[in-house]
This record gives sequence, structure tokens and C-alpha cells, in this order.
Amino acid sequence: MIVAKVQVTLKNGILDPQGKTVHHALGNLGIADISDVRVGKYIQLKFDGLSVQQAQEQAEEACKKLLSNPVIEDYQIEMVEV
Repeated sequence: MIVAKVQVTLKNGILDPQGKTVHHALGNLGIADISDVRVGKYIQLKFDGLSVQQAQEQAEEACKKLLSNPVIEDYQIEMVEV
């Protein structure tokens, strides 16, 4: 089995209101040494019966077509064989 670990984050320069809210809340909890917070998504895709290259290609296609908005988001994929 191959697992694609996908992290989707907002591109640099895109306002992250959820990150700002978390940053403010952490400050209210006394955790004040954090300079910035960015919030994203973590998605796991499991593939059976595919090569790593085939799974990578399908994960890339899923990210481009559904899992991320290429205008405002970046994504990273880590492939793991289990």
C-alpha cells in the first residue's frame, strides 16, 4: 500500500484569517512568542496496486483538480510505502 500525505497551505501573501485567529487565541493563552500562524489542510490518500510513480501522478491530479485551489493555495505531497 502507498500513502500520499498531502499538505495544502495558503500561498505566501494570501491573508489567512484562521491563522490570525489562532495566533490571537494563543496570545490570550499566554503563548506569546509565536510570530505568525498559518493554518492549512492535511489529507491522506491510500493507494493499492499502484507503483509509487502511478500513485504520485494520481495524487498530483487530485490536488490540481479538487484538493487545492491553485490560485491561492500550494500543496506538498509525501509518498510513503507501508
